Amino acid sequence: MSERLDDDVLVCRCEEVTVGEVREAIRMGARDLNGIKRRTRAGMGLCQGRTCEALLLQILRQEIPGITPEEAGFFTPRTPQRPVPFQVLGGGEI
Repeated sequence: MSERLDDDVLVCRCEEVTVGEVREAIRMGARDLNGIKRRTRAGMGLCQGRTCEALLLQILRQEIPGITPEEAGFFTPRTPQRPVPFQVLGGGEI
């Protein structure tokens, strides 16, 4: 297992989530990557977790020894969303 990171190290640059915040999420009940994502927003930024997923998995494996890859899981993919005016949804013109 690799070196333990300090709590103030930034793990998710997009959402500015630190190692300490991830560890706190695990202490509060997160048991997989999506649980960490729900509690911290890590992986919800522009890169959709492509930058931070491996680091989050490393922290999860350090904090919960013996966790299997199946238990740790993967991020649930989400498509990028953007606001749409109600007129478009109702079939009206803009």
